[in-house]
Amino acid sequence: MKSITINGSQRESVGKVATKALRNAGQVPCVVYGGDKAIHFSAEIMAFKNLVYTPDVHTVVIALKDGSKIEAILQDIQFHPVTDNILHIDFYQIFDDKEVSMDIPVRITGSAPGVKNGGVLRIVNRSLRVKALPKNLPDFLNADISEMKIGTIMTVADLTGNDYTILQDDSRVVCQVRTSRVAVEDEETEEGEETEEGEEGEEVAEGAEGAEGAATKE
Repeated sequence: MKSITINGSQRESVGKVATKALRNAGQVPCVVYGGDKAIHFSAEIMAFKNLVYTPDVHTVVIALKDGSKIEAILQDIQFHPVTDNILHIDFYQIFDDKEVSMDIPVRITGSAPGVKNGGVLRIVNRSLRVKALPKNLPDFLNADISEMKIGTIMTVADLTGNDYTILQDDSRVVCQVRTSRVAVEDEETEEGEETEEGEEGEEVAEGAEGAEGAATKE
């Protein structure tokens, strides 16, 4: 998994007054748990843009001004209810020899024959909880839908790997190709056929050869 570095300053005062002063100065108060003791620090709000405002996941190296470095993952984040500014971030310290749990995004790849034939791709889980040693945490879980026909369901069991464990049950649905009013039998559709509409509330993929299937949230 890729890692990014956050440059921060350790803080001694953790009360409301000190925290408010940090935010007014464009700093985000943070804390790292998981080690011998909690470590409080702050960093400029722009330092978190590549960590927070992205669909990708990363491990983090927190580089403090005293020269110490802490490897961690983002544990929790609080946003202002009106402005959406970051109010506080919790990190969890990680160690090379200890497994850690983290939400990993599911990446859909390939083009499903069932979608080309008028079906609708429905993504049920866009991320899954994975447990592994830090070095074995994947950047994403690859869900290849190239063989999925109308009615086919992909479950967690189809995404398992040797270096990590997915904590959800093997039978949990990741995605499926559902039928629609314009769906036809897979073997009867000619190449290049397009669909016009799908089930209510779901996007529909065009059937042009090589086109990606449209995905919808549950």
